[in-house]
Amino acid sequence: MTSTDLNRPICVLGLGLIGGSLLRDLAGRNHPAYGYDRSTASVRAAGREGFDTSSDLTGILSRAEEEGALIVLATPMPAIAGLLDALGEHAPSCGFTDVVSVKTEISQLVHQRGMDNRYVGGHPMAGTANSGWTASHKGLFTRAAWVVTYDHAENADREWIELWSDVVRLVATVGAEAVPARVAHHDAAVARISHLVHVFAETLAVVGDNGGTLAQSLAASSFRDSTRVASTQPALVQAMCETNAPAVVSALDEAMEILAETREALSGPEPDLSGLAEAGYSARERFEARHGARRESVSPIKISSRPLLRLQPGTKGWIRHLEHAESLGARIEIF
Repeated sequence: MTSTDLNRPICVLGLGLIGGSLLRDLAGRNHPAYGYDRSTASVRAAGREGFDTSSDLTGILSRAEEEGALIVLATPMPAIAGLLDALGEHAPSCGFTDVVSVKTEISQLVHQRGMDNRYVGGHPMAGTANSGWTASHKGLFTRAAWVVTYDHAENADREWIELWSDVVRLVATVGAEAVPARVAHHDAAVARISHLVHVFAETLAVVGDNGGTLAQSLAASSFRDSTRVASTQPALVQAMCETNAPAVVSALDEAMEILAETREALSGPEPDLSGLAEAGYSARERFEARHGARRESVSPIKISSRPLLRLQPGTKGWIRHLEHAESLGARIEIF
């Protein structure tokens, strides 16, 4: 069996940007998939496009249980606890994963319910500032990193290992790249490259707006680019940052220290931004080099910048290979 041999049907709970795009990609690849959303408007819209969807949570979970589906939790964080309770009642034998941007709190909710052996955490690093079914589209996950957690692997049984493998296969099926990471490491990383970005985007948007009409009328691409994610629905930003508060605060402390040093350097008789400008430029160059986006490249083909490690889950040393892949930010394939 390879990384693309996914045999279970997929049940997607939540038809927003991520869940809806996942359903579209699976259906586009003729993989059995169906979805639920509490919004009847979203369900009707998806149904009109030919997708198998329902607003009956009990019914969709009963179907998943009967078919042995892999369930994907694709709702905002505040809805997860209720969905876990529903899974426990109506789909007690189904394995499940999620696409929520914070893993610690979900892992705790899962553990509190004694569901660890049925759960593998996930987080696709893809999205836009828009939300809802109408924002979903095919191809959203193409070559995107999709974190797959493995904290439970040390003492896992064969059933959990097969569930973990199927989550990796799901990632491959929609064209994404599975990147293993432990829960705490994931949350610390996304605090730096996602959640802090939202905090800064909101801050820059407010500062720009405080400049009044003139400032707003002069705003161009640098302002638009740096504040793009500030157009994300506030409740979604709150759910991301508040549930990952310790890691966000740690990243924010580091950023504030840099800003304080920059303020001091600009406040003297001879303002000097060279330190920050050079450090930031170098950091951005390293980012572009890692992602194959250097300015001198003229290739129209996007080649993955992540190293590839192939492994066989459950064999001797496989966890050591996962740790190595995590340290490299590497993508994995299974055989």
